Amino acid sequence: MKKIERVQTGLRLEKRLLKVMKGLAEHLEMPVAELVEGMALHAFEGKAPFSEETLGKIAQLKGVYGLDLTAADSHRLTEGPA
Repeated sequence: MKKIERVQTGLRLEKRLLKVMKGLAEHLEMPVAELVEGMALHAFEGKAPFSEETLGKIAQLKGVYGLDLTAADSHRLTEGPA
């Protein structure tokens, strides 16, 4: 295993997206931060971060939390009133 140094950061995420990520992290038995690290490292290499089985779990969680956003929405989001 490689030794790393982690730093604390504040991320603002869409509410339903975070709920899905928390649910997935719990399912995978890892902290959300490590899930984000893994997703970013895979994305930086142009690799898919999730297996078909995990994508199925993500689809279930998206249904539970009403997450209807897609990758096409990623640069078209605006924040409304809280």
